[in-house]
Amino acid sequence: MKFLKIFLMFALVMALAITISAASSKEETFLDNDDDNVDHGDGEPTSLRGITGRFLAQKPRAVMTCNKYPRVCRAAGSPGPDCCKKKCVNVKTDRLNCGMCGKKCKFSEICCSGQCVNPMSHKKHCGGCNNRCDKGSKCLYGMCSYA
Repeated sequence: MKFLKIFLMFALVMALAITISAASSKEETFLDNDDDNVDHGDGEPTSLRGITGRFLAQKPRAVMTCNKYPRVCRAAGSPGPDCCKKKCVNVKTDRLNCGMCGKKCKFSEICCSGQCVNPMSHKKHCGGCNNRCDKGSKCLYGMCSYA
């Protein structure tokens, strides 16, 4: 218990010393910056610490959108090969662009092979795309032969 009290007292003293030293260094910098004859405008971007950083000094890159560069959508990792409203999409599976740009599926429908279908009752897409029910069975609630 005594060790804990000594440790806390030491931590408080260190915090107080750091606060006092920081306050006195700020006053010195304000006093040093009173020179009106010095030219500080060199045009270099600096951080708050006065250090020029590479990351902050970089100019932003131009974004490659598919309306100007359609090959962007065919690159690896792209959401889809088609361009709709400056975004890469797959019109065979995208609910907002099903079959063609701008064609939206209803709330209960999904896009399978470019067509809006209801997976709860569609025999060829029961519960999901390309999930066919066997001959003689019905798709009900997204399951084949539910009842």
